[in-house]
Amino acid sequence: MKKTIIVFGATGNLGNRIVRELLKRGVDVCAIVRTSTDPQKMNSLKQMGATVQEVDLSNVDTLAKVSAGTSCVVSALAGLGDVIMDLQKRVVEGAIQAGVSRFIPSDFCTDYTDLVPGENRNFDLRRDFRNYLDSTSIQATSIFNGAFADILQYNTPVLNLKEKSIGYWGDKADWKLDFTTMDDTAAFTAEVALDDTAPRNLQIASFQVSPKMLWQDIKQVMNQEFRLYQLSSLEEFAQFIKKQRTDYPAGENELYAKWQQGQYMYSMFTTHHTQLANDRYKDLTWTTSLDFIRSFVH
Repeated sequence: MKKTIIVFGATGNLGNRIVRELLKRGVDVCAIVRTSTDPQKMNSLKQMGATVQEVDLSNVDTLAKVSAGTSCVVSALAGLGDVIMDLQKRVVEGAIQAGVSRFIPSDFCTDYTDLVPGENRNFDLRRDFRNYLDSTSIQATSIFNGAFADILQYNTPVLNLKEKSIGYWGDKADWKLDFTTMDDTAAFTAEVALDDTAPRNLQIASFQVSPKMLWQDIKQVMNQEFRLYQLSSLEEFAQFIKKQRTDYPAGENELYAKWQQGQYMYSMFTTHHTQLANDRYKDLTWTTSLDFIRSFVH
């Protein structure tokens, strides 16, 4: 019997890709959008072959109605507490009411389960939702993809093309960082959505690359030697982030506050994935660091 998968957050960068990958696998996809969604974004989903439903996301009964008959609910929703906790909770309640057996939460990030609470606001929100999710009857699978590889294009301290530098904190020049492209993440998520035996946690990474390895890749692609240097100790970095957060309270209402970006960098240098599930689905191919760097460095 042909499966139907429902996707929340389908108009976002990741959600749109997940819809595409599910459709490639012959699945019926129902993309749930807000009633205020841009018609062009809805048309794009329809042209791909998805069924699009405009829904009042504040009503659990409505969410249950649209979830009926689906085998898995995928959340690619992005936001702060009102989304990650409140909206996702309503989505799960609707799914359970509709008899849906499986749920993939919006945990597309570094595996925060071994990190210290309080070090990363967005991870804390996901941790709180995880505690709620595990108290329900639904079968959940979190997909941890590290960081989206796209950030390497945006002149972060880890790779700054403009300044021709590669930075790291502490003594972590050889520390491998987890990066996954959005396309690879979407393809893996589609496989998980169809896999009724998927476990609670799955770690993936298109590539794991240290600052020193990045230096080598850049040299190979650009024939240039970037500056490789220590930015500060990890302890100094943690104190800097705390001060930055204290000095900018408005950031509490911003998804990508500067101090939140610092918190994410800190997490990448304090934990990494040790049990990759890349080989779980044999038909997938994974982007290498060299290929990804070549895609945006000319």
